[in-house]
Parts: sequence; structure tokens; C-alpha cells
Amino acid sequence: MRVLIADDSALTRTMLQDTLEGAGYDVLACEDGEQAWEVISNGGCHLAVIDWMMPGMSGLEVCQKIREQKSTNWVYAILLTGKNRPEDIVEAFQAGASDHVSKPFRDEELLARLAVGARIIALQMELAQAQKLESVGQLAAGIAHEINTPTQYVGDNTRFLKDAFGDIKTVLDSFEKLLQATKSGTVDEQLVVEIEATLKQTDVEYLTEEIPQAIDQSLSGVERVAKIVRAMKEFSHPGTEEKSLVNLSHAIETTVTVAHSEWKYVAEMVTEFDSELPQVSCLPAELNQVFLNLIVNAAHAIGDTLGDDKTEKGTITVGTRRDGEWVEIFIRDTGTGIPEDVRARIFDPFFTTKGVGKGTGQGLAIARSVVVDKHGGTIDCETELGKGTTFLVRLPIEEERQTQGAGEHENACTIC
Repeated sequence: MRVLIADDSALTRTMLQDTLEGAGYDVLACEDGEQAWEVISNGGCHLAVIDWMMPGMSGLEVCQKIREQKSTNWVYAILLTGKNRPEDIVEAFQAGASDHVSKPFRDEELLARLAVGARIIALQMELAQAQKLESVGQLAAGIAHEINTPTQYVGDNTRFLKDAFGDIKTVLDSFEKLLQATKSGTVDEQLVVEIEATLKQTDVEYLTEEIPQAIDQSLSGVERVAKIVRAMKEFSHPGTEEKSLVNLSHAIETTVTVAHSEWKYVAEMVTEFDSELPQVSCLPAELNQVFLNLIVNAAHAIGDTLGDDKTEKGTITVGTRRDGEWVEIFIRDTGTGIPEDVRARIFDPFFTTKGVGKGTGQGLAIARSVVVDKHGGTIDCETELGKGTTFLVRLPIEEERQTQGAGEHENACTIC
């Protein structure tokens, strides 16, 4: 596991590096707080040992930024400090530090505290993976139901057509007899009576009315299944480290289709897509996950409003628009809204307003990380209790904006 060390003393950095590399850690060393924050904000590490007192940005300020920026990289920050007063230690924890080690540090103590941090990070990652698998399982069950419904009436219609073909063949056989009798001049009253009885028994008028409808319904069902499969194929686009140009309106429309089983019972879906929206360079699979999370959250919020009353539905409005050099995606619901006392915490990792067992609190935290950290965008929330919530995602159109920080980061730190 990679460990970031930040200290303005070259001697201390060397001592820390020798100790940590000797314990098997991959070490990334920085000379000050600004460099350390560049690494942390770009997801360059999960463990950090940061000196409290440094010129420029101090270690305490780095911890404060981790907390204020609500970093979802699960950084376990240990402050290295010569301060030993209880009130100093309290200040460190209040600022956002995960732990502290006093100078001069002992190798055994530092390694023990890092081991604790590594275990906590591993548990957090396992929890995030478990939530992802749980979400995939729920989504798969919903999609299976979505596919099962049209498949079922395609099967029913096919069986009807099979029976109808048997009846039509009987009628055709009777008319074949009539044709042969007409050619030979042997048409008698008995044959006519038999044909009339066959027509009455097979109810040709009913078949001529129902067969076209059965065919149309079957074609509609096949198209519905094909649409779901296409949506799943596009939605599950293999993750890649390379960004690609994407039509976000189409991507969101695909996500709406994939999430159909989540919202169809509680909400009407309204889409307001900008037909002239420019393509955006992005990681499509990760943004699809963001949109899916926001749509599912909207459905759950409306479901909480309706309770057991399924006679009425709420509304989810999803749309795209351009604002200068930015593309905006909004997802609005008529749900419960978010209580004022927790609004500032909704993007915090592991914070959730859902009941026990209904959410791990990672969805919005991960969404923020994808939008802000990986795409240089913003994600904001407007909500009114009892009226609903709107999430607004803004993404830069120009690729340069998204990659500008990456080039700076490459030169920010050195391996000591």
C-alpha cells in the first residue's frame, strides 16, 4: 500500500522513508503541505504521515482540507508532531486527523498506527465493494423482471398463433375440398354445410381480428427486450482509464431505461434533453453509475413520500442543458426532501438518511468523487423539505480543464 509522507525536513523524510520501505510500504515523499494536498486531492494515496508544522500549508491545514473537501479517497492521515498537550491532540482530531504520532517518533509505534489505518481502509473498500455488488444484484433482479414481462406475453402470443394456425389450416383444407368439388362439378349441399360448420367452429372473424394484434404485441415485446439489452450493453461499457467523447443525453436516457424497474411503480419519468448538447470527454461507465445512483435515490425519496399508497405517483425530471463552457445535468424529484440539519453531510462517506440495512452512505460520496475529482466538475443539491430535491451535475466541455491538474500533479512531488 502506498504511503504519503510530507515533511519539510529532508532528514525526517529520509528516516520516515527508510522505516516505511523497510516495512514493505510504497512511499511517496513531499516537501510541504501544498504538494501533499495535490497528491491527496488526486487520489494518489490512502495512508499519509504529515508533519504538523510546515511552511505554507501546515499538516493541520491539510487535514482540514481533507475534511472540508469531503475527500472520498479514504485518506487515513497521521499527524507527526512535537505537541503533546491534550488540547493540541484534541485540536488535531477536530481538524480531521485520523491519528497522531509524537516526535521523536518510534518506528514500532508509527508502524503499528499505520497498520491500524491500513486495516480501516481495507474495511472501507470492502464495504464499498459490498454495496456495489448489492446494487448490481438489485439492479439485475429488476432488469430480469423487466425482461420477463415482455418475454411472457411474447410466449403467450406465440402459443396463440400456433393454435390459430391450426384453425386456419382446417379452414384452408375445407376450401381446398370446395375448390376440387367445384372443378369436378360435384358440389353438393352436404359439402357446403360442412364448410359453414367449419367456419363457425373456428370463428374466422375472431382470428382475423386477433392475429394481427398478437403479432404487433409480440414485435413490441421483442423490441422492448432488445431495447433493454442495448441499454445494458451501453450502460455497462467497460471501465477504462481513458476518457472518450460521450453524448450525455443519450447516456442518461440509457440509464433511465436500465433503472426502469426502480422508478416505474412510484414515479412518472419526464425527460428534458438538449438536442444540441455538445459531446463531453469523460469516463462513461463511471458517470453512468453516478446518474443511476441519483435516479434510484430520487425513486426512493418519492417512495418514502407515498408510503403504502400506490394509487398516486410522483415525478422524476431528468434533463441536460448547456451553460457556457459547461454541460449541466439535473435530476429533480417530488420526494421528501432532505432535512436541513443533515444537508451539509450528504456527500460525506458512510453518511446516509436511509434506514438500517438500506444504504451504506457511499453512493453520493462516490458520485462526488467521480464528478469532482475525476472530471473537474461540480455536484450540488437544492432541496426543500416536503417538496423534493434537485441534484445538479456540471461538467466542463473542454478537455483542457479536466486534465490541467494532472500535469501539475506529475511534478508536484518527488520520491526521496
